[in-house]
Amino acid sequence: MPDGSEHISVRVAERIAAIGEADWDACAGGNDPFLSYAFLGALEEAGCVSAESGWLPRHLAVDAPNGGVMAVAPLYVKGHSQGEYVFDWGWADAYERAGGRYYPKLQCAVPFTPAPGRRLLAKPGPNAAMAEATLAAGMEEIAERHGLSSVHVTFLPEDQAARLGERGWLVRHGIQYHWRNQGYRDFDDFLGALMSRKRKSIAKERRRVAEAGIRTPILCGDDIKSRHWDAFHRFYVDTYDRKWGYPYLNREFFELLTERLGDRVVLVMAEREGRLIAGALNLRGADALYGRNWGAGADYRFLHFEACYYRAIDFAIEHGLERVEAGTQGPHKVQRGYEPVRTFSAHLIRDPGLREPVADFIRRESRQVTCEMEAMAGLTPYRRGEE
Repeated sequence: MPDGSEHISVRVAERIAAIGEADWDACAGGNDPFLSYAFLGALEEAGCVSAESGWLPRHLAVDAPNGGVMAVAPLYVKGHSQGEYVFDWGWADAYERAGGRYYPKLQCAVPFTPAPGRRLLAKPGPNAAMAEATLAAGMEEIAERHGLSSVHVTFLPEDQAARLGERGWLVRHGIQYHWRNQGYRDFDDFLGALMSRKRKSIAKERRRVAEAGIRTPILCGDDIKSRHWDAFHRFYVDTYDRKWGYPYLNREFFELLTERLGDRVVLVMAEREGRLIAGALNLRGADALYGRNWGAGADYRFLHFEACYYRAIDFAIEHGLERVEAGTQGPHKVQRGYEPVRTFSAHLIRDPGLREPVADFIRRESRQVTCEMEAMAGLTPYRRGEE
């Protein structure tokens, strides 16, 4: 434990409200909407995270001697591995077949949200490093005290992953695809940076959507009405039912978003002949637009690309944002200007009998990630040299 740690204490909060909005946001900062008290609190208030959903809040807070909060971490006891986007089902299956008990486990994450960002949220200042280390030690102690198999911190930045690695945690790599704004004036300026064939392909996709009579207005804050959320939630549930199985977010949560986050909520709604037919939900950070959820009432060719990728780029350019993060999966995003980015997670596996095979798996997987990133980087549509 770092020097001076005897003067601070760690507590577990069963609800984020037990920590309080001012203290939480002072540690989380204002750049990342997913780390905000408003977002995480809305998940709890709407019942999206609870014992019933298998996401039981057990947030950590590091209290200073003067009574202030030095650091917090969004922490959950998990009874399954759903809604995480860093998959450990194989580890769980192997451990339980060998006679172990993988669940429950501890998960430090933003539920249902594969957006990279800080996870050990220390208030800026001279004691930040000590407070972050205290959070890590607190998670380790909880796992040991309660006999939990493991602790997982997902989609954290590389520096935090490295510091957990120094504590003996296993660091795992993944891939996402982000679009980066190179100071483009507008979408046509972005297209001008692409090879001719790719430029024409994207322009054709956008034209086909327009020729189908589909409009895709972007709505923010008060522009989003109950009818928009009614439609979006219906699309979201229908799409999950068809493709992914379980829709984690309920109608109440979406309504709370606009109440709590205002203009940071960016909703692309697709309309045809006066009827809402699809939607894409984004949240705006200080320097990025984060694509989160998509849903459609039916399949319309190229509409997913238009609503989720191209309109997000339009918005980022117009508002001077540095990048668009479009979530998990998607090598198909590369052809549309999104580039591979390495992501990180850290895993504390307490049983050496499980830790060693997991460590070997992570080493081999990391080599595959590096190869895939190199391959995908060579497929980006941007002009090279004299092209």
